[in-house]
Amino acid sequence: MEVLQTSGYDPAAKMRPVGAHQTRGETRRTNRAAGVNRGIETNMPNIGTVLKQEIARIARKEQKGELQQLKKTVAQYRGQIAQLKRRLQTLEQQMRRQGRGGGRSAAPVQAEDDEGPQLRFSAKGLAAQRKRLGLSAASVAKILGVSALSVYKWESGKTRPRARQLEAISSLRKMGKREAIAKLAA
Repeated sequence: MEVLQTSGYDPAAKMRPVGAHQTRGETRRTNRAAGVNRGIETNMPNIGTVLKQEIARIARKEQKGELQQLKKTVAQYRGQIAQLKRRLQTLEQQMRRQGRGGGRSAAPVQAEDDEGPQLRFSAKGLAAQRKRLGLSAASVAKILGVSALSVYKWESGKTRPRARQLEAISSLRKMGKREAIAKLAA
């Protein structure tokens, strides 16, 4: 007597007529493997393919959520970096201003304390004195004994005069129009 295998695929089972040496379970398995289901043909999807597609869809959904959160965080960090750069720039500018003004004016101020009263300087005040006397920047420079460019930079506030030049500027304040013209002619 021949023993039929009940598990696995039996290629010889297709060749046997239905009912000949087959049990009922074997017949169903053979018919399903051939794609026959009691006269109705069905297209069953492959469970592996469906599972892969679903996993890929869920993974994309999760990635999208994570990426959106990361994009928000990156945007916040970029804003903070830009803010810090602006702050750094302003601090560097302040340091440059203090370095220019503090280093040069610190030594003359100490020397002036020993000599007498401390002189103040204002760029607007110098421009106002020059206009009051009706003089050009070049003529004021000639009276003070400096270049016209120095007078222009003092009036624009780009530089500050030294202690010796401050004394000459203070004498300019006491001068009238006639006296200034007489100094220019001399």
